[in-house]
Amino acid sequence: MNRRELFLALAAAGIAPQALAQAAPGAADPTATARDLWLYGLPLIEMATTRARHLKGGGGINRLQHTRQLADDRFRTVTTPNNDTLYSFAWLDLSQGPVTLTVPPLDRYWSVALMDMYTNNNAVLGTRTVGPQGGTFTIVGPGQAGGGPETIRAATPHAWLLVRLLTDGGDDLPVTHALQDRFKLTGPAGATTPVYAPREAQPADYFASMLKLLEADPPPAVDRRMLARLRTIKLDSSETAAGVQQARMIAQMAKGRQGYVQGWSYTRPNLGDYDQDYLYRAIIALLGLGALPVAEAMYMRAEGDSGGLFKGDDLYRLSLPAQMPLDAFWSLSMYEVVEDGQQFFTANPLNRYSIGDRTKGLKRNADGSIDLWIGRSDPGGERSANWLPAPRSGPYSMTMRTYLPRAELLDGRWRLPAVAKA
Repeated sequence: MNRRELFLALAAAGIAPQALAQAAPGAADPTATARDLWLYGLPLIEMATTRARHLKGGGGINRLQHTRQLADDRFRTVTTPNNDTLYSFAWLDLSQGPVTLTVPPLDRYWSVALMDMYTNNNAVLGTRTVGPQGGTFTIVGPGQAGGGPETIRAATPHAWLLVRLLTDGGDDLPVTHALQDRFKLTGPAGATTPVYAPREAQPADYFASMLKLLEADPPPAVDRRMLARLRTIKLDSSETAAGVQQARMIAQMAKGRQGYVQGWSYTRPNLGDYDQDYLYRAIIALLGLGALPVAEAMYMRAEGDSGGLFKGDDLYRLSLPAQMPLDAFWSLSMYEVVEDGQQFFTANPLNRYSIGDRTKGLKRNADGSIDLWIGRSDPGGERSANWLPAPRSGPYSMTMRTYLPRAELLDGRWRLPAVAKA
């Protein structure tokens, strides 16, 4: 891509060259520029990659797809999946007009997140915001007419609709499937989506795809100063290559740069609605794409031996009180951590990928509290009922999910107990 093509692409994305001239820094470090812009574009790239994977699986634009089984160790579509809800999803193209979503009455936890292509949650329908009665909702894009309490608006012409529906698995799956089938999405068929470069692509291809995505889904005006730096980038330079390498290292090492309180990292208040926190947005796009905002769910990662990773063969215990401050449910998930930092369920003899307040057969103490046992080997005896198996080898991590957290969990007055060696 030459300089003229770059300016044309920026203009098509709504970033006028004269605005660039006014906003671009006078003497920007080219390595830092490439680093920051690579991280800025990562959510767009990850969303486009996930969309392509989903559509290749047989779905269509503006059409709901349903997962019919809980995620297990074979699931590699989205990092840090949960094992508590079935997903339904649709990739929306609102450029041809609105779509209509019908949600049936539901007697269990549910949520429908509408995410723009920058991974912000523009709206979350669900138990917390709508209640059990469901309803019919009109989803509109930028600049489209809409009104009334049943209208929700996406910030970009393309968006991701992600439904979570609680299930106990087993005999509850057919019931859950019937509820999924009662969700309806209607609207224009939508255009065919182009192919975009993945995050592993060479810098020139990555930034070319980023520009196309900016054109398809223009950024908010508050990002103008950041994107003005595109004016100075030289795609084939050694400085750009060095900046991209730095960005990749930052993204991959993010798991070790979290702060911990009593052995757990807590999500920031702006999770799922990032504003101009481009670095945090990029990290979540890589490590937890599709994360809900904290009012809907809080995700806490155990500190482990270091940097959120457990590496040895020790047995660990997590002791939890009989009641935790939340209005839905909690679940502790076990993940193997692969080379690029993404996290997936691991094969184990119990086929148990998470453990939570709905897990059948758990042994509670006399006061209702519960001790969870975590490790590579079966702890034996009565402890086996409360065992969360770790991978046979390699590093692993654990994430606690608390759905519909109460104020004392949201504001930090209540903290999880630390995971301790047994």
